[in-house]
Amino acid sequence: MNPNQLTPMLKQYHEIKRRYPGTLLFFRLGDFYELFYEDAIIGARELEITLTARHKERGTPVPMCGVPHHAVMSYIAKLIRKGYRVALCDQVEEAKSSTKLVRREVVRIITPGTVLEGPLLEAGENNYLAAVCGTAEAAAVGFLDVSTGEFVVAEFVGERAWEHLLEQMEAFAPREVLYPKALEPIVNAYVRHETPPSEEAADRELPVGSTVFDYAARTPLEDWVFDFAYAHSLLCEHFGVSTLEGFDLQGHDVAVQAAGAALHYVRETQRAQAAHITEISFLRPSEFMILDPTTVRNLELVEALDGSREHTLFAVLDATETAMGARLLRQWILRPCGRLAEITARLDAVEEFVRRTMWRDQVRARLKRVQDLERVLARVNMGTATPRDLAALRNSLAVVPEIKDVLREATASLLEVLRESLDELQDVRALLEAALVENPPATLGDGPTIRSGFHAELDELRALATDGKSYIARLEQRERARTGIPSLKVKFNQVFGYFIEVSKANLHLVPPEYERKQTLVGAERFTTPELKDYEAKILGAEERILELERELFHELRQEVARATRRIQATARALAHLDVLAALAETAVRRNYRRPILTEGDEIYIRAGRHPVVEVQLGRFVPNDLYMNNTTDRLLIITGPNMGGKSVYLRQAALICLMAQMGSFVPAEEARLSLVDRIFTRVGSSDSVARGRSTFMVEMIETAKILNTATPRSLVLLDEVGRGTATFDGLSIAWAVAEYLHNNANHAAKTLFATHYHELTELARVLPGARNYQVLVKESKGGILFLHKVVEGSANKSYGIEVARLAGLPRSVIARAREILENLEANELDPMGRPRLAEHLPGREGWKRQPTLFEAAQRSLLDELRALDVDQLSPEEAKRWLQEAKRKLL
Repeated sequence: MNPNQLTPMLKQYHEIKRRYPGTLLFFRLGDFYELFYEDAIIGARELEITLTARHKERGTPVPMCGVPHHAVMSYIAKLIRKGYRVALCDQVEEAKSSTKLVRREVVRIITPGTVLEGPLLEAGENNYLAAVCGTAEAAAVGFLDVSTGEFVVAEFVGERAWEHLLEQMEAFAPREVLYPKALEPIVNAYVRHETPPSEEAADRELPVGSTVFDYAARTPLEDWVFDFAYAHSLLCEHFGVSTLEGFDLQGHDVAVQAAGAALHYVRETQRAQAAHITEISFLRPSEFMILDPTTVRNLELVEALDGSREHTLFAVLDATETAMGARLLRQWILRPCGRLAEITARLDAVEEFVRRTMWRDQVRARLKRVQDLERVLARVNMGTATPRDLAALRNSLAVVPEIKDVLREATASLLEVLRESLDELQDVRALLEAALVENPPATLGDGPTIRSGFHAELDELRALATDGKSYIARLEQRERARTGIPSLKVKFNQVFGYFIEVSKANLHLVPPEYERKQTLVGAERFTTPELKDYEAKILGAEERILELERELFHELRQEVARATRRIQATARALAHLDVLAALAETAVRRNYRRPILTEGDEIYIRAGRHPVVEVQLGRFVPNDLYMNNTTDRLLIITGPNMGGKSVYLRQAALICLMAQMGSFVPAEEARLSLVDRIFTRVGSSDSVARGRSTFMVEMIETAKILNTATPRSLVLLDEVGRGTATFDGLSIAWAVAEYLHNNANHAAKTLFATHYHELTELARVLPGARNYQVLVKESKGGILFLHKVVEGSANKSYGIEVARLAGLPRSVIARAREILENLEANELDPMGRPRLAEHLPGREGWKRQPTLFEAAQRSLLDELRALDVDQLSPEEAKRWLQEAKRKLL
């Protein structure tokens, strides 16, 4: 469309749209948000709403679609989940009759990593924004959850810096990733589904399978946003400091760049100072148990292998009562603690909750009444909190004194610290109770928000508006009596305001001072000077009430924002209490026991159980485990498919992980050494998009373990080497086991499940290797899986029995047994081949024509059988061999 043909409104739209490329512009028009042009086409398609057009009559229709303003967030949520960025453009001045075009501005840009509203967020999950930057020698990432104010930054150096960075990104699982445009080629190298990895990236041994860049929204920023001087200045200004030493960021320049970029982006998109981001933490991975993406997936910590969230460790442990607690529990699962003193403090607190059932119930019952203070506070500081948000804050703060009072009985040191951290915030609570009505509306202006008695002028205006109805009733009665018109009525509508309506039959009784306002078919409408004065007064009062309520609410929001740090401290303490009480609740329900953790090297588990499988099955066969770094550091586990080898491996890892979270564990007894990392190589996951076979994926994951594991690591290897030829696979599995046993730097505690029975020979030659087997009970009808792990080695895999249970045809099972018997008996035909096809019914009449070479071989064999070796002289034997050689060659 020719710019000269555009209406003033569309000209305004184009001016704003040009400033916000890469976003869908929601343009406020009255009671609707409208999208135009290409945005409208995308919006209609993704939101499944009607696509219409403006200016069809001009021959150049403008595509458009719209959504009601009161429901806009539900529509935006759908777009955000699909990775779109939305610019929210509002009217920033009141529309008046004298105003031809109201002023509009983008008040906020909503992106996957910066959402604040409930419909756009998962209550029990953090919504992280990540900012990534680095060089060939160093890499850093900043994680910022705008919805809670949590801000964490990490920096890595050395050849594996980017690999370590990616591990942390997988653990934090950001919804959006920021990076400088200069890093676009490197970022694209990690995008499996869109861009094949570059040669430079391949040289760095990219992690296997999909990465965070596949599922997170990717937002490149101008390189200057990551400039160190700019980032340092921005962070110092935001936190009100002159140096970043207090945040442990001194000397971590790349980390400062990443953190500065994240904060810059939030301020730019939210059009706010984000004052609820009150601190930044420097993450030291050595203080946590490290879980790489493969391990998180294989152990099914927060998501099952089938994509569901039901049968996961998080689902089993999550007995939290608050959204804040659920988020913290998830963090503890994905980043278990590596500090013994902190783990012990958590276990002490959980134990006290376990021992005192009624006391635990009292705490949990009160926590149930606490709303999501972290996210309410974020909306308060970003200027988007609603009246109901402040009511939720008021009601939650009212519970804090009760919880603090119940905790007076606590003896565990961590519970005492948490109790002291609970600020009752009496001043804030008193202000909110005085200012807010009991049940405020969802949106400011949809009903009374400020309580009567809080503001004198507001009370006067409300009285005037409330008395209006009785005043109108009195006026109506007075005028009926004065004029003698019994059907006279005083009415109101939006067009004519207040008026007196008189039927045509009574017009002769109308007093001369009545001024005609409107003529209808059966009546006339009038006004009077008194009614005019009242109308001006009452309508002005209603407008002033709305204006004054808005002013008072904004002041109230600002007053609450001043207490941000105090409210955050209380919210954190409540979240920790919730997790500790939830872990105790789960321990009691599931019959868990307190583990004993040490700085030693032993892992002893008596009657251990898999926490998720036992919930699914309802019953579980427990097993013992003993490992150390000398005599029992490599356990070779053999046994049938479906026998429970994989479950045994995973349960060992999950018990160690739960213990370092601070949780009781599913075992009768557990003495555990601290683990720095858990590695898993189980299952297969083809990475076709990267051109990698199952076996290549297996080898890359195994290589990572061999290069990274330490003596404090726990390694789970399940069927390593099965993705290739038998002898190749066996050779690789043997060498891997030897390496993990013999290499002093990488001699991790290793559980190695295998069908290569030859590996059991390692126990004869390696002093730290031990054989274990999963028991089965054989009978004529088949086998019974006992799921019991004991010392020793299995001599069968029972694969055919598993195939029978899976429903393979009987003829296939019978044939497989026949072939297996021949192979195991080493039964060969005269040519040295297994007799795989000798006994099949219906084959008697089928004879394959032998080759000349095969005929010669059989002739020689016949001669050899007939030869009387005892009667041959040495010379005759020599001549016979020479003749045989001539015939064969």
